[in-house]
Amino acid sequence: MELVVGVDAGGTASTAVVATTGGRIVGRGRSGPGNPLTAGAGNAAASVAAAVREALGEHSPARVGAATLGIAGPATAAVFAPALAALGVTGPVTVVGDVVTAFAAGSPAESGAVLIAGTGAIAAAVRADSVVRTADGWGWLLGDEGSGRWIGLQAVRVAIRNWSSPLAVRIATRAGVGTADEMVYWAQALPWEEIGALVPLVCAAARAGDPHATAIVEQAVTHLVRTLDELGAPGPVVLGGGLLAGDTPVRDGVLATLRSRGDHPRTSTDPAAGAAWLAARPRSPLPSAALHEALLGVRH
Repeated sequence: MELVVGVDAGGTASTAVVATTGGRIVGRGRSGPGNPLTAGAGNAAASVAAAVREALGEHSPARVGAATLGIAGPATAAVFAPALAALGVTGPVTVVGDVVTAFAAGSPAESGAVLIAGTGAIAAAVRADSVVRTADGWGWLLGDEGSGRWIGLQAVRVAIRNWSSPLAVRIATRAGVGTADEMVYWAQALPWEEIGALVPLVCAAARAGDPHATAIVEQAVTHLVRTLDELGAPGPVVLGGGLLAGDTPVRDGVLATLRSRGDHPRTSTDPAAGAAWLAARPRSPLPSAALHEALLGVRH
């Protein structure tokens, strides 16, 4: 069987999957940031190539018929093609939005919607492997409501206003501050990584019944569902990102809300495999849905 490559090239890490066109994953790899916008074109290409090289393993050098890369923001195949060609990717290199590969990782449908909540938050309507409409995804200052960064910021705001509460004590301990004034100074420096790191704390507190944490999670759920509803996109809904693909109370709340309306969303757990499915689909002897099930392990 011919080999194909799928890559999820993110701002933090790049993951790669090498698969056969018959639907068997033969290798996985992981490397550094693969987004040219944040890492720079040369560094992004090197990271993606390193992930693919690791995924190829004993198959390297290999003859790879096609590669599909999912990347957030503007990027072109020309940035990655030379480095991938050196690894044996002789076929076309295609770059699509990471929301497209996230949707592909959850559904083989031609069109539908994907709701992603990780550090940021965005909903997108997908049709024929392209994004046709989005909602939110505007960054922490203007939007990303219900995202991890949004939850972290809400937690700090709640802590300042309820300084004697158990949640405030937990947050102050994590931030290494002893007073509300120190918390203000800490927050004004915009320590984004530390603010984002508050999300597991908030989720754990919500699961334990903390009223302030529960309120933050409920607000996040409301925002995310509203963002999805802004699309009005027909077809299946796929949930992605750490908050919605992982075991979190945010995912629980979104699932409960959507299921109460008769929707049965799917989960995007492996965008690199979704990218591999996109690369393999036109070359596979299997029907599209059967190939998807083989690569993603999702029954349709």
